[in-house]
Amino acid sequence: MKKLLQNITDRVSTKKGMWITAGIWALVLILLTVFAPSVHDYQVSSVETLPEDAQSVIASEKIASYFETSDLLPAILVFQNDGEEIDLTELSEITTEIEEAGISGLEEIVPLAMLPPQAAESFFSEDSTTAIIPANLSVSLDTAAIKESLKKIAELTNELSDLELLVTGPAGIAVDTTDLFSRADLVLIMATVGIILVLLVVIYRSPLLALIPLLAAGFVYQIVMQILGIWGKAGLEMSTQSVSIMTILLFAAVIDYSLFVFSRFKEELKTHNNKYEAMKMAMRGTGLPVFYSGGTVLVAMLVLIFASLGDYKNFAPIFGTALLVIMLCSVTLVPALFTLFGRNSFWPVIPKVGDTQVKRNSIWSKVGRFVTKKPALSVSIILAFIFLSAANIFNMDYEFNILKSFPEDMPSREGYELLEENFTAGDLAPTTVLFESADTVSTDEQEVLIERFNSEESVESVRLENITEDEKTISLSMAFETNPYDAVTMDALEKIQNEADSILADINLNGELYFAGETATSIDDRSYNNRDTILIVILETILIFIMLMILTRSFKMPVYMMGTILVSFAAALGLGMFLTELFFGIDTISNRVPVYAFIFLVALGIDYNIILVSRFMEERKKHPVKEAVEIAVANTGGVISSAGIILASTFAVLMTQPIQLLFVFGFIVAIGILIDTFLVRGVLLPGLLVLFEKDKNKKAEKES
Repeated sequence: MKKLLQNITDRVSTKKGMWITAGIWALVLILLTVFAPSVHDYQVSSVETLPEDAQSVIASEKIASYFETSDLLPAILVFQNDGEEIDLTELSEITTEIEEAGISGLEEIVPLAMLPPQAAESFFSEDSTTAIIPANLSVSLDTAAIKESLKKIAELTNELSDLELLVTGPAGIAVDTTDLFSRADLVLIMATVGIILVLLVVIYRSPLLALIPLLAAGFVYQIVMQILGIWGKAGLEMSTQSVSIMTILLFAAVIDYSLFVFSRFKEELKTHNNKYEAMKMAMRGTGLPVFYSGGTVLVAMLVLIFASLGDYKNFAPIFGTALLVIMLCSVTLVPALFTLFGRNSFWPVIPKVGDTQVKRNSIWSKVGRFVTKKPALSVSIILAFIFLSAANIFNMDYEFNILKSFPEDMPSREGYELLEENFTAGDLAPTTVLFESADTVSTDEQEVLIERFNSEESVESVRLENITEDEKTISLSMAFETNPYDAVTMDALEKIQNEADSILADINLNGELYFAGETATSIDDRSYNNRDTILIVILETILIFIMLMILTRSFKMPVYMMGTILVSFAAALGLGMFLTELFFGIDTISNRVPVYAFIFLVALGIDYNIILVSRFMEERKKHPVKEAVEIAVANTGGVISSAGIILASTFAVLMTQPIQLLFVFGFIVAIGILIDTFLVRGVLLPGLLVLFEKDKNKKAEKES
C-alpha cells in the first residue's frame, strides 16, 4: 500500500500530474452534475428503524392482516378554543364538512355528528377546552401530499370557526420533520462553510489557505451528492438526518486532511526550492497517515452495516461513499491544488528555504518539553480529569419520545403536549394487544383476559377493540397510567411481555399474545439499540486496532492509541452531558447519541493520534524516544490543534439545528474533539510514549 500510494502522490506532485489530476476531478464533477440525479430527490424524513423480526413489527403485521389497518396513516386533529369550551355542534359541523369535502388522501375521520352524546364527549377534555378528532390518511401519500391534505383541513377549520387546529400523530410529525430539515439544510451548509472560512483566515492569516481546502471540499461535496443521487435512483432510501450529518463529516474531514498536507508542505518548502519536490516529499511523509486516517473513519462507518436498527444501517452507504471520495481527494486533489498555487498558497507569509522549522518558544514546543521531562505527572493529571468526567455517564437518562427532540413551537409537538395536559397520559398511544387462538374465544374468555390485564398495577384501562369473524383472534386496547414513552411504562409492558405465557396459563387460555404500538416499538428500539451499541463498539475497536497494527507494525503502539481514544470518548460523553444540563437545561438524551458520538469521536480522534505517532516513528529513526516525542509534539501540535478547533467548531454547527438529538450530538462531539486535540494527543499519548517506549540501544544494552 505504501509503495502504491507513494507512486500516486509522486505523480500528482509533478507539473504535468497536478494539471491532469485537477482536470480529472473537474471532468468527473461536470459529468455527474449534468447526468446524475440529485440526492435531494431521494431523501426521506426517516427510514424504517426496526428489523422485520422485531416483536412489535411482527405484531403490527399480524394486526394489519387480521383487521386491515395497514393502509392508514393516523393524524390526530387537536382543536383548542383559547380557554373557552368547544361547542359540540360546531365541532360536529367541522368534521362533517371535512368528511364531505373530498380531500385527496383522507380515508376516514371520526363522524362526530353520528355519535351518541356520551360517546362524543369522550373526545373532549374535562374542561371541554380541547378536543381530539382522529383521522386517517392513505399510507401511499408522500410527504408533500400529506402536507397538502392537512393544509386543506386547516383551511376548512378556519373558514367554519375560530378554533385553533394543531395536527399531531404520524402524519403531523412527518410533515413537521420534513419542514424542519428543508429549512435547516441551507443553514447548515452556510454555517459550516462560514465558520470554516473565518477560522482558517483567523488561524493562518492567509486567504488562499482558507479557500483552497474549501475548494477541495466543494468538489467532494458536489460529487458525493450526485453519487448518492445514483444510489437513490437504484433504490437506496436516505434519511435527511443522515445526509445532514454526512455533510458536516465531509467538510470537517476534507479540511482536516488538507491542513495536514499543507502543514507538511510548508515544512518542506523551507528545505526545497522546487515546489514539486517539496510536495513530493511532503506527501511521502503525510500521504500514508492521511490515507489511513480516512481509512479508520471509513471502517467505522462500514461497521454500521452489521447494525440491526435501520437508521444506523442507513449511515453505512452514505458515509462510506463520502469517505471513499474524501480519501481519494486527500491524496490527489488536495496536493494537486496546493502544488498548483505553490508558495503563494501561504501569502502573505511565504515560506522560504532556510526559514526556522519550529520555534523553540512555541506553545507546543514548551508542551513537548514539559511532557518529556515530567511524563508521569502529565499522564496522571490528564487521566484524573478524564476519569472524573467519565464518571458522569452513570447519571445519564434516556428520552424515547422523538417529539421531545423537536422545537417547542412545532405544531405536532404542541398538539401532543396539549393531549398530554388534557387527557389521560396512557390514552395518547395505547398498546394494542393481539390474542391469537386456535379455538373460538368466547365472551367469558374475553372478559377474563381483559380482567387479567386490568389487574396489572401499571395498567389504567383495557377494552375490546376488534374481533375476527371466526372469533378466534381478538385485539385489545390497553392504556397505561403513565406516558407511553416513559421508561416506567416501557418497563411495565416489557414485564407483561416476558410473562405472556404464564398470564395465559393462569387463566387457562391457549394461544399467543402479541403487543404493538408506540410503547412496544420503543421497547424493541431500546433492546436493539443496546445490542447495536455493544456490537459497534467491539467491531469498530477491533477493526481500527488491526489497521493501526498494520500502519505501525507494532502491537503496543495501537494499545496506547486506542486506549487513550476510548477513555477520552467516555470523558466526552460524561462531561458533555453534564455541561448540556448545566448550560442548556437538557437532562435527557436520545439513546442514539452515545452510539453516534462513539462512531465519530473514535474514528476522528484516532486521526490525530495517527498523525502524531507517524511523526514520532519517523523521528525515532534519527533520535532517542524523548527527543522524538518532543519533536513530534512540536511539529504536529500547531496543525493538529488548529484542525481540532476547526473540526470541533464544524460539529458545533449542528447546535444550530432545531433537533435536540443533533444539538446534543454536535455539542458532545465538539467537546470530545477538543479533549482529543489538546489533552489526549497533546499530553496523554506523548506521556505514555515516553513512559513505555524504550530506546533501542538501551534495550540492546539491557539484554546483553
